[in-house]
Amino acid sequence: MKLTGFKALTFDVYGTLIDWESGMVTGLKPLTDKVNRALSRDDILEAHAYYESTAQAWTPLTVYRDLLPIVYRRLAEEWGVIVTWEECVAYGQSVRQWPAFEDSRAALAYLKQHYKLVVLTNTDNLSFSGSNARLDVHFDGIYTAEDIGSYKPADRNFDYMLEMLARQGIAKHEILHTAESMFHDHGPANKHGLANAWIYRRFDKDGFGATMNPGTMPTVDFQFNSMADLAAAHAAEVAD
Repeated sequence: MKLTGFKALTFDVYGTLIDWESGMVTGLKPLTDKVNRALSRDDILEAHAYYESTAQAWTPLTVYRDLLPIVYRRLAEEWGVIVTWEECVAYGQSVRQWPAFEDSRAALAYLKQHYKLVVLTNTDNLSFSGSNARLDVHFDGIYTAEDIGSYKPADRNFDYMLEMLARQGIAKHEILHTAESMFHDHGPANKHGLANAWIYRRFDKDGFGATMNPGTMPTVDFQFNSMADLAAAHAAEVAD
């Protein structure tokens, strides 16, 4: 299997292209500064992963910018902090300010020359618009949880993406699903028979950070520690 054998790269955005863990930790600082016990970065991220995935499962029609305030309130309750609803809402609006990984923009600009680039994201359209501006690339398809009415890892999200891409003449075997999250993306990619590339942003850290533990680890066809590494591997194939 070669990287040059695909027509489309389908991306998870948050954790893969956007540094959502740094965005979360910064956005939660008004809350975590009030907690009367020490919280490590991973303590914060793992608690967030639990409440986010729980809220997504219980209320799949709630758009991401309205779901994050609920996550903020659940975290405050767990950590024994009193917060206002306005503080919760402010956190939900912070997604547009979450930073891109330093290599994302250049890697996407290179890959755009060789593939259709498609987004399958658990965020909403308004929040993603801010992230898209930071990535500075035109995506050929943008499929959000708001569009679909459910959140990954639900089958519905992948079924929707595959149907939309088939409409563009792109078959399943021509797609490489490119993502960091084992829970949200690689498990479902295995289930749907999609080739996949793991962008292992947490290669130098323990645990799963802001994503839930997937249980049994999914299989991957390619593994890279960054988007820059993926772009370099493609360039090396082209040069052979």
